[in-house]
Amino acid sequence: MTVESSGPAWRWALAAVSATVFCVQLDAFALNLALPGIGRDLGAAGGGLQWVVSGYLLAAGTLMAGAGRLGDLYGRRRLLTAGLAVFGGASLVCALAPSLPVLVGARVAQGAGGAVAMPVGLALLTNACPPGTRARIMGRALGIGGVATVCGPYAGGVLTEAVSWRAVFWLNVPVALVAVGCAARAGESRDTTAPPSVDMAGLVTATGALAALAVLVDRGQLWGWASGRSAMALALAVALGYVFVRHERAVANPLVDLALFGNRPFVALTAAGAAANAATVVLLFVVPLALQGPWRLSATGAGAAFLAPAAAMALAGPVAGRIRT
Repeated sequence: MTVESSGPAWRWALAAVSATVFCVQLDAFALNLALPGIGRDLGAAGGGLQWVVSGYLLAAGTLMAGAGRLGDLYGRRRLLTAGLAVFGGASLVCALAPSLPVLVGARVAQGAGGAVAMPVGLALLTNACPPGTRARIMGRALGIGGVATVCGPYAGGVLTEAVSWRAVFWLNVPVALVAVGCAARAGESRDTTAPPSVDMAGLVTATGALAALAVLVDRGQLWGWASGRSAMALALAVALGYVFVRHERAVANPLVDLALFGNRPFVALTAAGAAANAATVVLLFVVPLALQGPWRLSATGAGAAFLAPAAAMALAGPVAGRIRT
């Protein structure tokens, strides 16, 4: 049984989730065009700069499953507020970061805050929606997320040229505060049938496997794909992945129900979503840098190339929510 919000609380939930999705998704890609400026300001260069983006995405991607379960146990509004507090606080540290290690560490904390806020926020909104309106309202929220994703390079380019790359992080602080204020007015919800504990062993092994794989992808070319360090990273990822699967099959309340992978529509949808997300991440990371490099466009000009896709996503989100499945 899920305890649901009712009445006008869904509007506050929509506002809170829209603000959350906007700043979390915007931050994922707003710094792509700012990396050269960050390197100059902090006296850093080379592959380490990539972790300003990679550290955020890694933390956000690997911690979401466990955050969703925590929201079921302790309340989605409570976890949404906690995630936003971590995200906003880490944004403040990023804005004031004196060195690259501090910036990367704060970006990882940002990703962790976003990983907590995103799934519990969407679950809160799902349960707050009035009957018959869920698809339409969720389409609005996810449409805003799509716009923020594609507008990230443009917003980052404009702020970097007009003010500083630090302005990207300063922007998050008031948005996070607004989201917290809206969440406070949304009704609480939790899943009263959820298992009483989180599968920590599954969370640790899954996170470790993904982290090792991310390090391999990021550093493999520098180390050499056939080098000992690359082989170690790959072996660690495979070993932790194997332990994760064995553990999930044996535990009573797994983090991921592996039986889902016997469902062909689920597997097809998951694979298609993974391919689409991977293509989006690569596109939004590589293309802005290429436009600034060989094409010699300014940061603002390179970001402007993504305004048309952003407009398409803004229109498609609400429309997609009306399509019957």
